[in-house]
Amino acid sequence: MYPPLNQLNAHPLPLSVENWQGMLKKSLPERPNYSVENGVIQIGQVIGKILGLPIDTDEYYNQLFDFVHNPEWNLVLLSEENLDKTINNEHFQAIQRVINLNNEQKLSINRFTAFLDGEQLLLKSKVPIIHRKLREAMINTLELFVKSETNGLKNHELRRVLVDLVKWSINHLQPQLEIADPQMAMPKFLWYGDFKKSHQYFLYYLVKLGCDLVIFHPEGCDILTGIVTEEIFTYHYPKKEPAEPFPKEKRSRKTTIAYRASKEIETILNQEGSGLYKPWQLREYFPSSITLKTTYDELFILSKEIAMIRPDFEVRNGEVKIPSIFAKIQGVSKNRKEYWDRLQSLSQLEHSLLLKKLPLTSPITSDFRFHYRNALGKDGMVNVEKVMQSHYWPYSFLATGLQKGIAHAVRKICETPGLKPLSTESSEEVKIFLFTQAMFMPKNIIQLMEKFDYSQHIPKLIIYNNETTGMLSRSDAALLLLLNQFGIDLILYNPPGHNDIENFVDERLFDKHWLDEVVFDLEFKEPSLFKKGLIQGILKNLRGD
Repeated sequence: MYPPLNQLNAHPLPLSVENWQGMLKKSLPERPNYSVENGVIQIGQVIGKILGLPIDTDEYYNQLFDFVHNPEWNLVLLSEENLDKTINNEHFQAIQRVINLNNEQKLSINRFTAFLDGEQLLLKSKVPIIHRKLREAMINTLELFVKSETNGLKNHELRRVLVDLVKWSINHLQPQLEIADPQMAMPKFLWYGDFKKSHQYFLYYLVKLGCDLVIFHPEGCDILTGIVTEEIFTYHYPKKEPAEPFPKEKRSRKTTIAYRASKEIETILNQEGSGLYKPWQLREYFPSSITLKTTYDELFILSKEIAMIRPDFEVRNGEVKIPSIFAKIQGVSKNRKEYWDRLQSLSQLEHSLLLKKLPLTSPITSDFRFHYRNALGKDGMVNVEKVMQSHYWPYSFLATGLQKGIAHAVRKICETPGLKPLSTESSEEVKIFLFTQAMFMPKNIIQLMEKFDYSQHIPKLIIYNNETTGMLSRSDAALLLLLNQFGIDLILYNPPGHNDIENFVDERLFDKHWLDEVVFDLEFKEPSLFKKGLIQGILKNLRGD
């Protein structure tokens, strides 16, 4: 009845957006790379991942319904919701016997599979090469388990995975194998929605057996990550939303052309990397600073540019990379008018905070070393979630996205401290100091951060230090490092040309601009009322107030 075949080899086909559906309908001999030669049959598999949602979600869910219920597709639905979780007690006990034997003898993967077969836990097929392929696919799956899980076949999760593989194979794969013919068609499956570890191993088993598999996940999660290493066709829709229950019937509502067009434009404008963002669209992202290296003249040009206009601004994978300024201006220009005009124009910008009294922070005597150590994750670095959930976290009143941004900045400054250690201070003690200071930011600094819409105007902290009202402290330097990591512009003026931040911070982290003269005890020159009113009027006009 069947030619003398002894080996079945399956390989994923190269697919595209245009051809994957048509390829799914074709019989195996109609597909590329099909051959029968010297007892070996080669077949091409359709394996694809469709992640996210299109503009028209009604059409998407109607297509899913067709894939499963229309005979021309003949796809079998698999999902966490619809998998049959029943298993008879004999099979459960047989799995336990094989695991007990493995615990006693430490079986090889081949012997482990042989015992599974002996206990009638592997499916059988009337087609000899499929019968052999079932055993081969189980060996492949166990090899992946050994490679991926600690202690291999001794891992405590092996029983759960085996139980799931056996019951789902019997309940969902066996009915399809009864009609499978490797010279015409292998079983076709559609996975929909969220997944757990056992689901990943079951899908890997189906792939290794030679089945077709198409995966849909509206939220964009990839069930095959780290499981299938071959190049797999993947298509990303523009939207990501939680998966709805798999449709039980077709939807009748139709979207208008105008509605689809408006939604498509909105999606294009608001997606990552588009370069155009709505107000506060990136609030849930965490900021990460790229400190720009500028000339003295460039500093004043760039400081007025919004973030997304600056060089190297980037939005990707939940992170906003913000090109920020961290600079110190030493001395005073011979042209005093130009010096004061530039300083005053910066200080009068809407998102600027000018501070003329030092220090900025108060000394902290609290011992946070235990809080710091408890906040570390398995990677040895500050864990954002642990910090935010701790009882000492002082920023819980802020919007959640901003809290995450601050906590991430804390993690980064502790990961690579830019603060110079004291002579008796260890590396960990520097990190504890930075961590501690981050928990005590002044109110005016917090409010500056709250104004920060990451793609728009970058807040500026301008420090005018003429050394008549105090000195910059080490805790001030710790605060500036945190703000720099968060993406805030930092501009320090020191007319006498003396060291202040250099005493505490690695000088490679900021620019230094020397001007013509050094001047002692130079009082800050406030802008005239006329000029101040003019600048504020221009800003109001720009805002449309």
